[in-house]
Amino acid sequence: MKCKISNPPALTLHTCLLLATIAQCLKSTGRNSAIFMLTTSPKKQLSRLTILAQHVSSKDTTITSLQPHSASAMLAFASILSLEGGLSVESAISEIAVPLIPPTSTLCDHLKISSDCENDVGPKNTKAVLSYWHGFRDGCVGLLEAKLKWGGPLAVQQLIASGIPLLLINFLASNHSIASRQGVDIPNDGVGLSPIGVVWAVSSICFCLSGGVLTFRQTLLSSENMKLICSLISDVHLKLVRSWVGPGGGKDGIRDTINTVIDFLVFPFVAVQNAPGLPAATASVNSGFILNMGSAAERVCKEDKEMVKAIVEDMGKYIKILLEVGVPGIVLRCLDQLESKDLGRTVAFLAKMVGHRPLAVQLVGKGLLDPNRMRRLLDSSPRDATLDTLMIVSDLARMDKGFYEFINGALILDTLRDFLSHEDPNVRAKACNALGNMCRHSAYFYESLARHHIIGLLIDRCADPDRRTRKFACFAIGNAAYHNDMLYEELRRSIPQLAKLLVSAEEDKTKANAAGALSNLVRNSNKLCEEIISKGAIQICLRARLLVEALKLIQN
Repeated sequence: MKCKISNPPALTLHTCLLLATIAQCLKSTGRNSAIFMLTTSPKKQLSRLTILAQHVSSKDTTITSLQPHSASAMLAFASILSLEGGLSVESAISEIAVPLIPPTSTLCDHLKISSDCENDVGPKNTKAVLSYWHGFRDGCVGLLEAKLKWGGPLAVQQLIASGIPLLLINFLASNHSIASRQGVDIPNDGVGLSPIGVVWAVSSICFCLSGGVLTFRQTLLSSENMKLICSLISDVHLKLVRSWVGPGGGKDGIRDTINTVIDFLVFPFVAVQNAPGLPAATASVNSGFILNMGSAAERVCKEDKEMVKAIVEDMGKYIKILLEVGVPGIVLRCLDQLESKDLGRTVAFLAKMVGHRPLAVQLVGKGLLDPNRMRRLLDSSPRDATLDTLMIVSDLARMDKGFYEFINGALILDTLRDFLSHEDPNVRAKACNALGNMCRHSAYFYESLARHHIIGLLIDRCADPDRRTRKFACFAIGNAAYHNDMLYEELRRSIPQLAKLLVSAEEDKTKANAAGALSNLVRNSNKLCEEIISKGAIQICLRARLLVEALKLIQN
């Protein structure tokens, strides 16, 4: 007996909403693969995605209206594709899916559709929402993001030509304004973007930044645009996200919102990271990897030298805008909204900003080195955030002795001492480097190093199994002896260790640091001269110097 469905569009609407919700919940639990919904069979993957694509482009969807069941199919399609790991690299599923995504012109037309009721506010505005969890335009924006992610430079140029970056910025402006007026009790808005839709919109704009200098300047060198994007990680907006009970809300929604906005803000820093005269990608062990992973800016850095040149020229303007908008303080407050396990990306961005003096000054002024904040970042963060925090301390100490007082106020010396014996060689190396820079400009920390029993551990690190740790330990010892002889007696035990490094198979920089440290041990008094002579360190230094000079002659 045949059963005729009385309302096929309604069935499609609710079925696709269910599929979208399942996909979004899978993603929130870390299941980052579309095979959880499409199976591992390419035939079934194509069949299921084709059915969704057919509902997206159904006959009753015209250029002047987007029917709810088609918007729902878009949302299901986009939500399933969002499971594909988040990286901008093609997968087997993406190769199947991209040809099925509606043409750029169609997606743009759907976004530009205006309705009289879109100016209404409140739950009566049914055309702005698909459900209390999903915005009407979420799916369309999600498919745009997928097209930008996997469609390559051509897709980026097509969407830029269609005016998508400005259109999305205008949507976000309206979305944020209406949501702020409604407060946390009313989950829908007149623009049709849920928290997930907002994340997809910002991500889409970020992909468009790689499309040329004009888009970069129109988007990132506009104070108004920067204020808008930063308002998405303001305390007020994050409170709304936290209260959202559907997918994209709560703690995970806060993390995704903050991380996506940071990807947008960090774009110029990543794009120019290897340019002459600017902090290199290797300035931090981790921030380079964390922020580069899947970033459109990394492609610009590698492939578009003309755009990199233009961004370098505009970095001063960009940093000025960041300061005017108060981005350092806004990003710092984000730390308080995140769980410790989710701090990595935010701390990586802080490490990038600290490399630029004006931003560093504002960060410190806003409480970057607050003792409670530093304790959390160093004691209970994931390893990558800990390493970037050590790099932040090291960069500040190297940059200016004016930061010494603030570093001292952070009360981190006990933690640095413990890190000198840490199981991770990267942590040991970073701790040595930070201590070395804390002694770079003056003897400000000498007494504290003695009081916290740090010198002996630094000397032990000269024999560390890790070569980078040995290099930075020699650097720290050299600076601990440079300004006066206060620590000479404690440093006496380092003489044989330093001398041994000079005749070992060490890299030139380590030997140079060791030789410099021995030189500094006789710089301020003759307390250790006899010890250095008795250990044969002078002869070793001379032999090492002659060997280095001979190698230079051979190489030339």
